[in-house]
Amino acid sequence: MRWYVSIGIVLVTGVLAGGDVASVAAPNRPGQQMSADGRHAAARDANPTVDVELVLAVDVSYSMDLDELALQREGYAQAIVSKEFLQALKNGPHGKIAITYFEWAASTDQKIVIPWRLIDGPETADAVANEIAKTPIRRASRTSISGAINFAMPLFDENPHRGLRRVIDISGDGPNNNGAPVVIARDAAVEKGVVINGLPIMVKEPSYSTMDIDNLDLYYEDCVIGGPGAFVVTIKDRDKFKEAIRTKLLLEIAGRTPERPVVPAAGREARVNCMIGEKIWQDRWGR
Repeated sequence: MRWYVSIGIVLVTGVLAGGDVASVAAPNRPGQQMSADGRHAAARDANPTVDVELVLAVDVSYSMDLDELALQREGYAQAIVSKEFLQALKNGPHGKIAITYFEWAASTDQKIVIPWRLIDGPETADAVANEIAKTPIRRASRTSISGAINFAMPLFDENPHRGLRRVIDISGDGPNNNGAPVVIARDAAVEKGVVINGLPIMVKEPSYSTMDIDNLDLYYEDCVIGGPGAFVVTIKDRDKFKEAIRTKLLLEIAGRTPERPVVPAAGREARVNCMIGEKIWQDRWGR
């Protein structure tokens, strides 16, 4: 079931109490021979060592202005070292997570800023936050949420730390307009047990030149997020940017959905055309 919520109504007090999580191991088929790498992977999968494997996928398309990009970068860096985040981390079954951070734009444009890092306390959190903060801000053309999801999936296989949960956290300010349809990428990820959460950024008035849409929050709810407990935290106020990012990370670390969910998105017809970004691009530029 998927939930969505606006940052104005998120309550995180319950997050710090921890949450129930479940591990899923993939058994080998009878008679299947395994390589040394396969045995290592199977052992890793059978013995989770972190609470969550978290991929932070951050939009750097040209529709994001420089102020938004700076706020987004600072928001993640500050959230990771916040006392609330560290308390939620401490309350987890293992007290540690694995995290990687990459920036994305077009379907072939993704850049890893932070390779997989283990966060198990203030020192390692500070190191990751400093890495994020010191990386120069960049911008690129097009918006491919599907490309970001498809890029994120193999990263889990490269992670040496197996988690109780696998989560992709996608932030962005526009619909998919490049690469494969977003629902295809989302459904493939969910089928493999990955949860996708969304952070739609709606701090500007929709603009023809940037391909913004009025109902980006609904688009994320119906077309982007997926998996058990998937949710959206919407940013509609620039002053709430950093608070929203911190809230979202707290919920993901604790394995919780917002305390005051609105209406479950699953089980109803999509309210938004999930190909709206591609349609707008085609109508305007014919390619």
